[in-house]
Amino acid sequence: MERICTQCHAILAEETKADWCPACGGALAERPVLSEGENRAPAEVDHRGIVLPRRSALGGIITPQ
Repeated sequence: MERICTQCHAILAEETKADWCPACGGALAERPVLSEGENRAPAEVDHRGIVLPRRSALGGIITPQ
């Protein structure tokens, strides 16, 4: 299960200890992990403990459609 903010939809890293979203102060909810691949690069986590969007080989951010 991963924790996601119900207000801003930020995904928190598993090792982040927080009761509220560090970005906006919203409530956190748990959901099943949506994308779990064996050959994925490790997620980048910022200083607040929020998982950053993945980047493509060309350097741009990959956003869902």
